[in-house]
Amino acid sequence: MIKKSKLSGIVCLLWLATAAMALGQDVELYVIEPFPLQITYNKTVNVIFPYAIKSVDRGSRDILAQKAKGVENILQLKAAEKNMKQTNLTVVTADGKLFSFVVDYTEQPTQLNIELIKVLENSRGADALLEKEPNQQYLKQSAERVAADRNKIKRISDGSGKVRLSLTGVYIDKEVVFYRLRIANRSNVSYGIESLRFFISDKKRVKRVATQQTEVTPLHVHAQTPGIDASNEHEMVFAVPKFTIPDAKQLTIQLMEKNGGRHLRLQVQNKTIIKARPVL
Repeated sequence: MIKKSKLSGIVCLLWLATAAMALGQDVELYVIEPFPLQITYNKTVNVIFPYAIKSVDRGSRDILAQKAKGVENILQLKAAEKNMKQTNLTVVTADGKLFSFVVDYTEQPTQLNIELIKVLENSRGADALLEKEPNQQYLKQSAERVAADRNKIKRISDGSGKVRLSLTGVYIDKEVVFYRLRIANRSNVSYGIESLRFFISDKKRVKRVATQQTEVTPLHVHAQTPGIDASNEHEMVFAVPKFTIPDAKQLTIQLMEKNGGRHLRLQVQNKTIIKARPVL
C-alpha cells in the first residue's frame, strides 16, 4: 500500500510533467535520494555539514535536534524515546543545498560523527537555490592558503582579562572575503568560545533610534576550535560572502566567552576590506 505522502508526491510530479508538456517544453525531474542515518537514545550523533545550517525539519518529534553551541554547521541528534519508528530529517545549509535523511533507531549507531563534505563533493546534495555558490573544496583550499600566508595588516584588536582577539589578515578570491583571526590567551584560565559572529552595524548609535545590525553567516571556517587553553593562542580563517560597507556602517566581529565575561569586539571599516589581498 502506498502511503498518502508518497502518493501526493507522485501526483505532484505527474502534474508538473503534464504542465510542462502542455507548454511544449522539455522537463527533467530529479529525485533526491535520502541518506541513511542511525540515532540512539543515550548517545549523541554529530552531523557535520560543509556550510552553516539555515533550517532543520524533523519528520517527527521522536528526533531531538539542536545546533552545537558556538558553531553553525554541526547538528546534534538523539532519539527522544527508545525503539522509535523510522522517520525523516531535512536540512538546508547556507550555500543553498538540501540534505534529506531517512532516520532509523539503533542501540549502537555505526557512526557517531558524520562529516558530509564528501557528500557535497559528490554532488549528492540538491540545489535549493538557483544561484552559484563557491564549493566547499574551493573554500577549504583557499582558507588553508590564507592561514599559511604570513603577511599581516595594521593591528585591529581588542583585549580583556589577558585575552586578545586580533584581525591579522583580510583576503579576497572571486566572490569570497577571508578574515584571518587570532585569539591569544595569556592568562592562566582557559577561554571557552560561546560564539564568534560577524555583523554589519551602524557606526554611531543615534538617541531614540534602535541600532540596526545584520548578521553575516560564514560560508566556511578553517581551524575552528571550541576554546583556547591557558597561555596559548589559535588562529582561524572565516570565509564570508563578498560585500562592501556604506560609510555610516562597519563590520563588527564579536567573540563571546562561554561561562565568562571576557567578551571581545572588533570594528572593521570599509577601507580595510577594500584593501584585501588576493589569495595566492
